[in-house]
Amino acid sequence: MKYPLYLGALAISMMFACSSSSETKEEAKVPMNENEVSLTPEQAKHINLKTGAVAYGEINETLKLQGKIDVPPQNLVSVSIPLGGYLKTTKMLPGTHVSKGQVIAVMEDPQYIQMQQDYLNISNKLSYASKELARQRELNLSKANSDKTLQQAETEYKNLKVEQMALTEKLKLININAAQLNEGKISKSINIYSPINGYVSKVNVNIGKYVTPSDVIFELINPSDIHLNLTIFEKDLHQINIGQRVIAFTNVKPEVKYETKVILVSHNVGEGGNSEVHCHFEKYDKNLVPGMYMNAELQFKNQKVQFLPEDAVVSFENKDYVFVEIAARKFMMHEVQVGETSEGKTAITADLKGKQVVVKGAYSLLMKLKNTSDEE
Repeated sequence: MKYPLYLGALAISMMFACSSSSETKEEAKVPMNENEVSLTPEQAKHINLKTGAVAYGEINETLKLQGKIDVPPQNLVSVSIPLGGYLKTTKMLPGTHVSKGQVIAVMEDPQYIQMQQDYLNISNKLSYASKELARQRELNLSKANSDKTLQQAETEYKNLKVEQMALTEKLKLININAAQLNEGKISKSINIYSPINGYVSKVNVNIGKYVTPSDVIFELINPSDIHLNLTIFEKDLHQINIGQRVIAFTNVKPEVKYETKVILVSHNVGEGGNSEVHCHFEKYDKNLVPGMYMNAELQFKNQKVQFLPEDAVVSFENKDYVFVEIAARKFMMHEVQVGETSEGKTAITADLKGKQVVVKGAYSLLMKLKNTSDEE
């Protein structure tokens, strides 16, 4: 009877032993954290591994933008003829430089003659009405005429005065000085003068063409106050301030730098999440013309940040990481948000205060970690 009991105890003992062995094997198969990597002393020495703490200080940040040269409305002028007419002569071509007050075209039309004739006729009538009014006032003082006759003379004089003033303003629209007009100076042509200093950007007519008051004959640009209109993302708007310095350059000559300053930040965000920043050129260059595309670098004020050497940050699948030491020669890959890189230092936003970070050999750790993960 004892023999069977012995066999039963032995079987139970063997069963626990097998179970214990099986559990030990299962525990051995539990993988380590997929973001952890360990090195042997030889491996750490081979990759010249070094660790260090994050540093704190200021770093210059630069925002790279694109845009084009623009002209403010007050420097862009459309020239038209308020009363219409035929273009008689002009020497203007796109790109021609003009000065304020310079004759840029000569127009002619029969209506110009008629307006001058009407003005002179009204002036003659007004001269007679003025004398007649004076005579009626004298007569009225002696009661030699009625008040009604005097009132009619006054009304006639005032009506003619209004007509004369209206014709004077109309003549101003076609650049004729009514005060200098007389019977011997009636002209069928008028001069068109440039209202600004600058150059001609467009010529929309040809000799002999009739233009209506709504037609634009020339477009003129004063380039002395051209602006750089830059496109900026909504997320960066809060970092832009009036007066900030912007360095601009073209793709054709990137080595030539133009200094500008922010003069206006738009508060309107478009459908694409973009806004506009307007910059003023410190010095005018004739090579800069409206419509030209330019690149720009906007200098932020010095930002207080924590930063690491540039080699401490590695990228994998469009994300940025650093390796934080969690034990002797054992490291955890930690995702970070990076900022501007300047003079070999990269700004980061993750809080790594008091931690040791791999500052040399981070790329080797990334390769070992991902190669190990692939093998598993």
